[in-house]
Amino acid sequence: MAEPPCTDQGNAAVVYAESAAVEMYRFAALMLGNEAEALSLVESTVARVEIDPCADPGAANGLVRERVLDGALEIMHRQDPASFAKLPATDPVGSCIEDDSTVPLSGAEISELVAETGRGPLREWLARLTQAQRAVFVQRAVLGSSNADTARAINRHSRPSVWTAEAVSSLFRQALCSLASSLVHAVPAAQV
Repeated sequence: MAEPPCTDQGNAAVVYAESAAVEMYRFAALMLGNEAEALSLVESTVARVEIDPCADPGAANGLVRERVLDGALEIMHRQDPASFAKLPATDPVGSCIEDDSTVPLSGAEISELVAETGRGPLREWLARLTQAQRAVFVQRAVLGSSNADTARAINRHSRPSVWTAEAVSSLFRQALCSLASSLVHAVPAAQV
């Protein structure tokens, strides 16, 4: 009996999809703030993804990521549509960051916060944000999405579609300042 064509590639695509599902579960849990809801979203998304055994195995990862992001944003918009309906006001005092290149937290520090060791303080801080603020921060800091891609993703569900790359950039800088301040204030309390 002959083996079906592309079997090895198809197996690799399944492994990539499973790996993407684990990564997307972590992402969805941060986006939604609810692990059970995140698990349900990822399970239903992966179950609906059709993997072409002859396609690039890495394409499965991108497809799962795109669909989980879209599903998380749909849930967030449904939970709090007003949060996305208008752009947040800019900080009248100004941000502690003038542009995206001067960040108070390094990529390594953000990665540590997302990892098991720093997840508690990050989740506590995320819980204080609006859905829109949370969506911007997690897409930018965790997924590494650009300002323009983040705005486009949010606008797929926002009515009216008011989000711009500049608005995302401003909100992200405000969030980074807030997170840095939150972490600084948490250190003395933990040392006492």
